[in-house]
Amino acid sequence: MERISIELGTVQETLLSTLYARALETGKKKRGLIQDPRAVEMVEQIDYDFTKFVGSPTLGASVLRTLFYDDWVRKFLSSHPGGTVVEIGAGLNTRFERVDNGRMHWVDVDLPDAMELRERFFSESERRRLVGGSVLDDSWFEVVRSLPAPYFFVSEGVLLYLDEADVRSALGQLAQGFPGSRVAFDTAGRWMVEHQGDEMFVKTVDAEYSWHCDDPEVVQRWDIGLRLTESRTLLQLPRGLRSRLPLVPRLALAGAKAFYGKKARVYMLNLFESQPSLSASNQ
Repeated sequence: MERISIELGTVQETLLSTLYARALETGKKKRGLIQDPRAVEMVEQIDYDFTKFVGSPTLGASVLRTLFYDDWVRKFLSSHPGGTVVEIGAGLNTRFERVDNGRMHWVDVDLPDAMELRERFFSESERRRLVGGSVLDDSWFEVVRSLPAPYFFVSEGVLLYLDEADVRSALGQLAQGFPGSRVAFDTAGRWMVEHQGDEMFVKTVDAEYSWHCDDPEVVQRWDIGLRLTESRTLLQLPRGLRSRLPLVPRLALAGAKAFYGKKARVYMLNLFESQPSLSASNQ
């Protein structure tokens, strides 16, 4: 099999870490928290030194994050089976394959170099679109609007690399462009952003977080049209998801929760609903 060579920007390179995390977890078979055979196939095909990620504590964290977002998307689809999910910064994620109910619609959005790589492995279909674009522009909005509402936007590990002004602008245009939609994204507190280079995080790529947010309710107070509906740490798994974990990971999660306590709040997963305000619409 001919291996696929790649050229990615610094931030885009992080998609390889999350890909490897899912492949590694899949290799655990019965003990794995996620089964993603496509991730295993892609790791085998891409010409890249994935061993640089071995031992990084961010691998397990990214798997838990993926499980969280999968759970939120499944809940959305259980209420809106024909709705549309938009993956912003899709990378080489396989969420479509993991949650497909046979009726939903999907839009994968990522920067041109990342989308070029994604198109080596995934194809468009009647219910799926692949679009090159940025969370900072609205060039892809019409593609989304051509598919059935309501909409669920997932931005996993993307906004952290932007500065606050860009985050505010990107979220504001989403809220105004798609009222009544759900928007899920992660936030990192000041401490985590300032210490991201510490040895404990075993940094494996040069990309750095820029935006820090100690309290996700700050986004709601920006008055850009987003209302916070749920916010959790990686250790606060939803009950249904926690019950599906094997015994050993479940015990390890309980131990980590007891050890880290409130410190775990330096990294949060958040679910918002867009409710454009009068002041936001006048901006």
